This record gives sequence, C-alpha cells and structure tokens, in this order.
Amino acid sequence: MASATAASASASRRRCLLLVAALLLPLAVEAAVPHRHRLPSHHLASHNTSEPPTTFFEVDRPIQPPRGSLGPCSTLLLSHSFGATYGLPPVTAAYAPSACLAASGRGSLALAVLEWSADCRGRQFDRIFGVWLSGAELLRSCTAEPRATGIVWSVSRDVTRYAALLVEPGEIAVYLGNLVDSTYTGVYHANLTLHLYFHPAPPPPPPPQQADLIVPISRSLPLNDGQWFAIQNATDVQSKKLSIPSNTYRAVLEVFVSFHSNDEFWYTNPPNEYLEANNMSSVPGNGAFREVIVRVNDDIVGAVWPFTVIYTGGINPLLWRPITGIGSFNLPTYDIDITPFLGKLLDGNEHDFGFGVTNALDLWYIDANLHLWLDHRSEKTTGSLMSYDAPALVLNVDSGFSGLDGQFVTSASRHISATGSVKSSYGEITTNFYQRFSYVNSNCFSDNGTVQVVNQTIDGKSGVFAKDSSAVLLSEEIHQVFPLHVYTGTSDQVGDEYSLISFVKLGVNEKKTSGGKLGFSYSSLWNTQSARGSMKVKNNLVVGGLGETHEVYKYIGTDGCYFRDVSSKNYTVILDQSSDSCTKRKPYNGTKFSSRNDQSARRKLLGKKL
Repeated sequence: MASATAASASASRRRCLLLVAALLLPLAVEAAVPHRHRLPSHHLASHNTSEPPTTFFEVDRPIQPPRGSLGPCSTLLLSHSFGATYGLPPVTAAYAPSACLAASGRGSLALAVLEWSADCRGRQFDRIFGVWLSGAELLRSCTAEPRATGIVWSVSRDVTRYAALLVEPGEIAVYLGNLVDSTYTGVYHANLTLHLYFHPAPPPPPPPQQADLIVPISRSLPLNDGQWFAIQNATDVQSKKLSIPSNTYRAVLEVFVSFHSNDEFWYTNPPNEYLEANNMSSVPGNGAFREVIVRVNDDIVGAVWPFTVIYTGGINPLLWRPITGIGSFNLPTYDIDITPFLGKLLDGNEHDFGFGVTNALDLWYIDANLHLWLDHRSEKTTGSLMSYDAPALVLNVDSGFSGLDGQFVTSASRHISATGSVKSSYGEITTNFYQRFSYVNSNCFSDNGTVQVVNQTIDGKSGVFAKDSSAVLLSEEIHQVFPLHVYTGTSDQVGDEYSLISFVKLGVNEKKTSGGKLGFSYSSLWNTQSARGSMKVKNNLVVGGLGETHEVYKYIGTDGCYFRDVSSKNYTVILDQSSDSCTKRKPYNGTKFSSRNDQSARRKLLGKKL
C-alpha cells in the first residue's frame, strides 16, 4: 500500500477531476459534507388520495410457460399486512401441495412460479425480506418505498428447480422486518401465490436438472428474524452441520446474499487509514472489496463476488421510481458445484458448511440451498477428490490522499478449481468445477471530500464439466461482467439540510453456454441502467428533488429473445418499447440470433477436456 504524499494526492486529484468531467460535467457541485445513507422520501407528490397508486417494477424477461402446457393452477400461500414486524418471528403458514400437483405428480410439472404482490401507502424505508419453504429460501427481495398516493408492485421467480420441495408438505415462512410509527407510516400488504403449469399427458420423465432432494443451509425456526445467517464482521463465520445421503451422485450449492447497514454501499468504502487520518470514525471503511467465501469443512469450495444490487432507497431514492435497480426485487443467487468433493462427504458423518465475507462490516445476510441428485438404483455411491487448487486471494490497494481528497485503486483476483469422480449405477463420472474472478475499483474523493466518483468492474467466469469414459455428459460455462459507476456530490450544507446530486450506471453482461447429452443451449444478456437526479434533504428526509432513469435490456438465446427500452422521470414512464422477436426490426434494434455462432460455441463446449 503506497503512502499518502502530496505528489500522489495531487495526481489522484487530477485523475478524479478527469473522471468527474468525463462522467458528469453538467452535474458539478460545490463543496459540502458527503452523505451516503438510505433516506425515505417525504410526500413529494399530491396528497389527492383519489389518484391511482403508482406501479413500481424491475425490468426482467417475462416468465413464459412452455408451449402447450396446461395452467396456471394457482394457490394463495400467504396473505399478510407487515406493520410493526421488526424483531418478531417470521409470518408462517402451513404448506400442502395443491390438488392439481398431487393429482398430476412431480413428473408432469412444467413450470412453477412464485409471485409476490404488494401495496403500500405513506412513508417508509425500503425493507429486505425473504421467503422460505421448509427452511429453504425461495426468494430474497426488497420492498419498494411508498408515496402518499400509494404504490403497488409484484415480483415473480421461477421456482421449478424446487420441485422436490413443492411436492411435499411443509411450512412457508416470510420475514419482513418493518417499523411503523408517527413518521414512518407505511404498512406493506402482501400476497404470496404459487402458479403451476403442467405438461399434457403423457408426461415426460422428470428433468435431470431438477434435484431429487433440497437441503436448507439456514437457521431453523423459531426465530425473531429471517432464517438467513447474519455475518457481522470480517472474522465472523456462520455455519451449519449436515450429512449427505449415501447415494448422492451430484451436489450444487445455491447461495443467497444481501448486504446492509455499514456494508450496503461497500463498493464506496475508503480504506481505514484514510478514515483514521481524517478522524472519521463514524464512516464505514475496510476498503471497497468484498467476497463471500463458502467452505465445506476446511476446504474453500467456492466464492461469490456479488452483483452490486442497489435497493429502492439506495444513493438517491428518487432514481428508482418507478423503475427499480437491477436485481432489487429479485436478488440474484449464485451456484457452486461441489460434486468434486463428494468423495469426502459420503462417509455418513456430519460436515460443516460455512460462510464468511472478506473485509466485512455489519451486516450481510447469507444462506444456501444444497441441491442433491440421488442414485435410486443403489444404496451407496463412492467418490474421490482427484485435484484441488484454491490459492490465496490476490488483493492490492494503491492509496494516495491528502486531507479529504485522494484516490484509492483496489484490484483483486481469485481462482478455484476442483476435479473429482463419483461411482454410481450410472458409471464412473468425472466432474470439474472452476471459478475465476478479477476485480478493479477506483474510488476518488475531491472538493474537500464532498465529491466521490467510484468506477468498478467485477469479472467472473465459472464452469462445470462432467464426462464418463465415452462421452461428455454436461458442459456448462457462465461469464458475467458487472460494471458500476457512481457519482455523488453534496452542496448547500446548512445544519441538517443539504442538497445531493447523483449519477449511477450499472449493468449485467452475461453469457451462458450449456451442452452434453441433453442438447445445447446458449444465452446472452446485456442489461444496463443509468440514472441521475438531485434531492433536497432535511431532518434525514427527502423533501424535494428530481430523478430520471433509463434502462435497456437485451436477451438472446436458444429459448427465445426479449428486448425492452424504458425510461422514467419523476414517477412517470416516458418511454417504453419492448419486443420478443429475435429478428432485427426498428425501433428495437434487436439482434438476430446467429446459428453459426451457436454451432461454434457448441463445438467449443463439447470439445472441452477435463
């Protein structure tokens, strides 16, 4: 780590100013005190209660039932008004498979969709919430922040992969910790519904991509909190012991992650030495890098370098109305294939599954679902770990500052790889799983520390390859890039009043390829969002301001295409164009899917060697 010198600080300041000019020249502001807290809005709109509520939404590809399927068969799982629920037990309801599922059977299930729909009126913070079935998390989401005239929103998640849970009786649990008083008046009225679609008779055999058993790695009820684990600092490791069925032949961990409180904006945190030098003990630090580490016993089996979800009250709440931040209503999950480690887990003993966060501050919520595939033709499978490589994290910080101005450039990389074999009635299958991550973050402070510009890129690639003695059975790769740009500047600081100008640009660029005995599939997603606005804050409430957001979503895949270009300004959608065509047509500028690229990717995948 470089020392803070006048020369380096001067150079850092020049680089910061260049970034500000390049990104936000029209938004220059005067020096003031920086603010990075979540803020609920005052009633900025008309108090005319006859106005219809505003519909908030996250842009995503609509979930479409398979062609020719029957349904939906819909069941209301839970209906509740979440008022003063913080610190109370989750709301629960008994779950029983619907009559249509019981009659048709799991093998006939074509699609299962979990839908959360809610409304709220008044003033309230955004609240994180989770939905669990028999301890396995099905949905992690954030509420929308209401307005005086009311809001409505819904989020749908494909939960077909949880078919093994859906066919068994259990218990639904929902935790949404909300506070209601004379200032924060919003009560969230919510319905949770399960929609099922079925293949017409005769049904096909159960798809092998669905696990036979799902084991929750979460906290058990009763609790006065969600069933997630709470990670409070960099040394905190939360874990659960469990045993693996002796006839398991494949295992995949699905990890849920969200960050809050002092680490909600971890990507903007400066190093501790900067805070100590400026006597800023109340400002979150530990630098701007975070990663979730997943361990089984003493082995690091995988990592999560999370997408920087910005919740509906984040940075400037006026930016996310009515278009919310990417991933805010349906937080992403992350899969880690631990099949190579089964040789160490099939001994009938309990093993420790644990989670920690590098450089963490309070608070991270993490849990996981362990998806297991069982060999029903044998009582016991055997395996061995053939190779394993998980070198230490490479992390560098280049620091230069003078007073409150400076620049901090953080870079990191990590590689994890494991290969193992499992013998079952399907033969001896060798599986390789790998992850490769790279990260860079530039964090600039200027104008006496009151203008901050963050530029960050997370680049992650992972893959799983399985083969027997004669053929490639499975070959999957996913490459994700998460770009992020954040500008904030404050001015007009007088007592507890100030103005803030902000600009945010974030995105998800993702390519997936899959091949093997089940055929070939490919998808490409380019989802980018830019938002800018200003707000006036008084007594920790947003009392005025403007916000506008533009998002472009492009999906191309072997399973279809989807395009949407949408813009909003001050609660109003001013442009909304969409298409599900894979043909290039104006005004959507969709790209025709290339069969030549399809075949090239297919050959590349199936030619992989373990």
